[in-house]
Amino acid sequence: MISAKAADEKLLTVSASPHVRSATTSRMIMLDVIISLCPALIASVLIFGLRALAVTAVTVASCMLSEYVSRKIMKRSNTLGDLSAIVTGMLLAFNLPSSIPFWMAALGGAIAIVIVKQFFGGIGENFVNPAITARIILLLSFSSAMSSWPVPRQGLMVKAVDAVTGATPLAVISEGSGSLPSLTDMFIGLRGGCLGETCALALIIGGLYLIIRKVISPAIPLSFIGTVAVIMLIAKKGDFTALSYQILSGGLLLGAIFMATDYSTSPISFKGKIIFGIGCGVITCLIRIFGSYPEGVSFSIIIMNILVPHIEKLTTPKPFGTPKKEKKAKEEAKA
Repeated sequence: MISAKAADEKLLTVSASPHVRSATTSRMIMLDVIISLCPALIASVLIFGLRALAVTAVTVASCMLSEYVSRKIMKRSNTLGDLSAIVTGMLLAFNLPSSIPFWMAALGGAIAIVIVKQFFGGIGENFVNPAITARIILLLSFSSAMSSWPVPRQGLMVKAVDAVTGATPLAVISEGSGSLPSLTDMFIGLRGGCLGETCALALIIGGLYLIIRKVISPAIPLSFIGTVAVIMLIAKKGDFTALSYQILSGGLLLGAIFMATDYSTSPISFKGKIIFGIGCGVITCLIRIFGSYPEGVSFSIIIMNILVPHIEKLTTPKPFGTPKKEKKAKEEAKA
């Protein structure tokens, strides 16, 4: 007679595809992402002061609390251990100005986790990026607070930011008035902007870490940034200086490296990733050139997130030996 334990071991476990055996866990992936975000977090504190760290702490705490409470209410298992809530909180903070009121930052964390993530089943089930969606909702709801940019003092980066605000480089370019920071300042982050998007150097370091660790493929970041580069080079009539400002400004590097590559909301196939990246780049350029907002990265990623199922359908490789539709239809007609 088979024991209860042996019977349980013989049960067939059925789960959703893909069925891939790997020693890599969600927790390990999220830990790598957290590590990759640390250079940008350190840079934001050096540039904008301790308030950048405080905003990040608020969004992370809000995301973790929202995940714990919402899953408790929905009678689901606790998933705080996968660290995805921490990643969402950090990415949301990186999309906010350091001067944002703490309660708005906390509200953004609750929106990202409860509405965008948990209402659709939790990690891996959301069809749009939680941090970007929360950022857009906050931008549309509190546009004044979301577009006030503390200006870093010139000189030592460790100094606190001035209590004045200024336009971002993209806003200066769009309005055609004001002075732009040097490209060196753009690269190291001495400019106005969201606390995690200003230091291009830190974002590139984090992106290289993810690529080396094989957490992300370079397909989406390169196709995204490359598309923006080509279109903007044409739009700016071959002006490479203007192109450099377009690449380094706004959330292009942050979005292309850390948010467009989100597993849940981006295509799986290489061809799909390329299409996704090109689509993000085209929409970003259209908004920057013709739209009322000087920046378009967040909107472009959300739009392409929605189109991912269609991209997957068009780019999913056919199993070897599968007959073409026309041939199959003829065979069925003869039968």
